[in-house]
Amino acid sequence: MSVLGQALAVARKDLLLGWRGRTRTLAVALFGMVTLVLFSFAVAADGEVGVSAAAGFLIVALLLSSILALEESFRLEAEDRAIEGLLLLPVDPVAIYYGKAVANTLLLVLLGPILLFLTAIFFSLQLDGANLAGLAVLWFLAAAGIAAPGTLYASMTSRLTGRDVILPLLLFPLTLPILMTGVRSFDLILRGDAMSQLKGWILLLTAFDLVYWILCGALFSRTLEE
Repeated sequence: MSVLGQALAVARKDLLLGWRGRTRTLAVALFGMVTLVLFSFAVAADGEVGVSAAAGFLIVALLLSSILALEESFRLEAEDRAIEGLLLLPVDPVAIYYGKAVANTLLLVLLGPILLFLTAIFFSLQLDGANLAGLAVLWFLAAAGIAAPGTLYASMTSRLTGRDVILPLLLFPLTLPILMTGVRSFDLILRGDAMSQLKGWILLLTAFDLVYWILCGALFSRTLEE
């Protein structure tokens, strides 16, 4: 089986496990929803203030929700040293990384409609078809940008006692470029792009995604060494 086929098999395995353990998946969605509810009380959610804050709160809700999803992606492999059994199979470590990164990205993408719907309600957003298409593309890019380093760090911390604390400490600084470009891009879609800056910010976000996916995939095999 090719590396691509192996990666798809790993992604399918993780998605099936996530579907069977739906309680954990629902917990990720509920955490993101509660985060947005709390943010809506932090500012005056109506008028221009609400619209200006919506982009930042939406991206931060995605980042905070991703911690629960990323921790779960290596939980089963860390129990009873199951990762060693996976490595005994003829599976390339690169395929393991990309399979898990794809599964994590898809899980975060599925949060998009839920969180966007709540954001539109809490912050009085006016969305149309063009806005929704742009937001969908940006959400995918932001989810992929967080999932790539998140999968790498989740593997690094999966066998540590304090992984619940260490993972966010490692991940948050590295995702700052994704947060900054994502927030700016979302804000331009929600509030208008009078100076045609959106294309440049999307290209910058895509460039960060490519760097993370290539670099983290190259480094992943080292995280599996004792």
